[in-house]
Amino acid sequence: QVQLIESGGGLVQAGDSLRLSCAVSGRTFNTYFMGWFRQAPGKEREFVVRIDSGGGTYYADSVKGRFTISRDNAKNTVYLQMNSLKPEDTAVYYCAADLRGLYSRYPYDYDYWGQGTQVTVSS
Repeated sequence: QVQLIESGGGLVQAGDSLRLSCAVSGRTFNTYFMGWFRQAPGKEREFVVRIDSGGGTYYADSVKGRFTISRDNAKNTVYLQMNSLKPEDTAVYYCAADLRGLYSRYPYDYDYWGQGTQVTVSS
């Protein structure tokens, strides 16, 4: 069983920055592909970014140039640095682990999920 715990959400103003963290259990974290998704009220869960075991990344167009994903395998943690936040970034943010190496943007391809952390951006 793999457990994921997100932290770092909060209420900020447009233009501000936040860094989300996702602590992951499991002795083979370095092999996991990881993703961040978000879900706004009344909307479907949306892909934000993914990172593979080698550090390769892929971003959704909506966050490209503003968000940065990274991982620290020594700490079993993946991060999401969010800069230049906009009100439309408001959502619950989830991290997810892909143990099969599918490197997907679809939620159903991820095996484990965190509980989510709320990010609210005021205008």
